[in-house]
Amino acid sequence: MKFKGLIILFIVMIFSSTLKAQDPIAPVFPKQGKTDTIRVGSTNDNGIMIPWMQLHDVSIFANRLWKSPAEQMAYSRLRYNVLKVMPYALYAKRRYQQLEDDIARTPEKKEQKKLVKQCDKEIKDMFNREIKELTITQGQILTKLIDREVGRTTYDIVKQTKGGFAAFSYQIVARVVGHNLKSTYNPNEDRDIESIIRTSGFYQ
Repeated sequence: MKFKGLIILFIVMIFSSTLKAQDPIAPVFPKQGKTDTIRVGSTNDNGIMIPWMQLHDVSIFANRLWKSPAEQMAYSRLRYNVLKVMPYALYAKRRYQQLEDDIARTPEKKEQKKLVKQCDKEIKDMFNREIKELTITQGQILTKLIDREVGRTTYDIVKQTKGGFAAFSYQIVARVVGHNLKSTYNPNEDRDIESIIRTSGFYQ
């Protein structure tokens, strides 16, 4: 009986110690200093709260070696053109996102059409002020950058806001002057443009 009692006691001790091991450990937070004012995330590591914060990605680029002065000059022209039209692409991104948000909050079709007309007018006003002065090359780059920023081609945006016939008509006019509203952006094929954007400071 004594031996049996010892076995039972041993089992109870193991069981109780297992339960204690499964109890949650109270987190221990670092002591806050007098100048600690920045709120950061934290992770519970066996009861110790470890503070952390997410840092921005850092891109490292090597110095480019040019095969010829002509190649370097062509890259310089491309950089100039990309930096010239990038603000317009970012504007289109912000304005189109605002339009989508406004339409999502407006259930009435009549009011949605007013929002679309207002957006169309703002873009036309900007076109009359600035975009019409762009060169053909700059216009081609702009259509690609709009696809990069908005996630849709210029043709798709016109089709959604003004209808298929308007998009088709605009595309015909664009093709005459050397543009293509259906141009898409491929970071692999357009790696020089992508490199220029990444090192331009637009996303800092």
